[in-house]
Amino acid sequence: MELNMDRRRFLGTLGGAALASTCQTSAFGAQAASVAGSISVGIPALVNGSVAVTGSATLPAPQESGIEHIVVVTMENRSFDHFLGWLPGADGKQAGLSYTDKTGAARGTHWLAPDFEGCGHADPNHSYAASRTAYDGGRMDGFLRAGNNDAFSIGYYVEQDLPFFSALAQNYTVCDRYFASILGPTFPNRMFLWAAQTDRLDDGVSLSRLPTIFDRLSAAGISHRYYFNNLPYLAFWGFKYFTSTGLFADFMTHAAAGTLPAVSFVDPVYTILDDGTGNDDHPHADIRNGDAFLAKIFHALSSSPAWRNTVLIINFDEWGGFYEHVPPPRAVAPNKVDTDQVNGQALLGLRVPALFVSPFTQNGGVSHTVFDHTSILKLIEWRWGLSPLTARDASPLIGNPATAMNFTTPSHSVPSLPTPHPVFSIPCFGGGIFSPYAEPADPATSTALGARGRSNVSEWGQLAQTDTVRQWLQHPDFQRLSQ
Repeated sequence: MELNMDRRRFLGTLGGAALASTCQTSAFGAQAASVAGSISVGIPALVNGSVAVTGSATLPAPQESGIEHIVVVTMENRSFDHFLGWLPGADGKQAGLSYTDKTGAARGTHWLAPDFEGCGHADPNHSYAASRTAYDGGRMDGFLRAGNNDAFSIGYYVEQDLPFFSALAQNYTVCDRYFASILGPTFPNRMFLWAAQTDRLDDGVSLSRLPTIFDRLSAAGISHRYYFNNLPYLAFWGFKYFTSTGLFADFMTHAAAGTLPAVSFVDPVYTILDDGTGNDDHPHADIRNGDAFLAKIFHALSSSPAWRNTVLIINFDEWGGFYEHVPPPRAVAPNKVDTDQVNGQALLGLRVPALFVSPFTQNGGVSHTVFDHTSILKLIEWRWGLSPLTARDASPLIGNPATAMNFTTPSHSVPSLPTPHPVFSIPCFGGGIFSPYAEPADPATSTALGARGRSNVSEWGQLAQTDTVRQWLQHPDFQRLSQ
């Protein structure tokens, strides 16, 4: 079923959502309040390609941790090596690697700047099938043979190309074993971010019925909100979570006042046409605008009266088809949607850049703990005593970000970091909206739309064309978007 809902059902759903938010149960809240004393947890790490628990960390009682606000910002389609392979102390590789293309010719990794968009290149293919070509049984050598990938997929950026993100990485905790949750594209990975599982393997736009962290938070009476810019990903659940949603402008207001909810998810401006007009870092967006967006969020939070109790997590939904040298491990499969399973375990996706930014992680260096998107759910569940959503976020082999935090002597000072401003980027005519789209839905797994309209729009463009999203954006609450 394509995302769709008539106006009467829309209004009725809003009324039901409002009633549900009023009649919240307190079972999980009572569970959180009953947690006492410290707990010791194992720390999963990647050892010879397999996940192993190495060492342990003693955590305080969650309610005594000092964490009162968790803010999650998820960008688009970049790999760890591609963005952070230069970082001292991290397991990254940039110059000197070589990959063979479909003709057998070897081509080397290369510095992409001053090209910050990739106009003229295909958006690297990272569909479910193409990702396995790139993975190549763990050899990690098929990036130029996946789809219609070209040299863009084996390019990288260095420290000076992203002045804010680079400085942030050197002042807070970086994760060099943070993997996407599934070896597949955007929408399945974003499902994992909220639901700890996926109901699709491609970027089809059918409605979802998966339970999410928003359900857990509502049932426990824990404040939460999803803030978006131009497109609401929550529309995948129809209008179920409409009343838990706000605009990015609201986030900035709440951050400045120190009145953010306990849990906030924040989305960038998504690249709808494959033309580089977003600030989400999705090709062919200008990565300097993504840098400016993240700087805006950090400076708003770090100057907030609530900063001392805030954890900001910045991650990327998946690696975007860009090269990576570290093969992903397998982790417990929460369901059978992903058919590539061995003994009940599915492949994680490739590594993505991920930072834990907080007074609890300042000067935290590099964490080698194995994380994926469900680690964020694990942190939220730990802090507020919520039950896991699936076997994935319940698994001890996926790390809890709390183990990378210093709760004993947090640093409440704020380092002086750059404040880059957005740049004007010329749309990628010829290399963007008029180029063949490099990530068609896999015919065997497509749940909606198939390849319709794939010639000039990104996966976000497909979502933007649905009736449900149009009805969301026509609601008076969000009319400010068009002003």
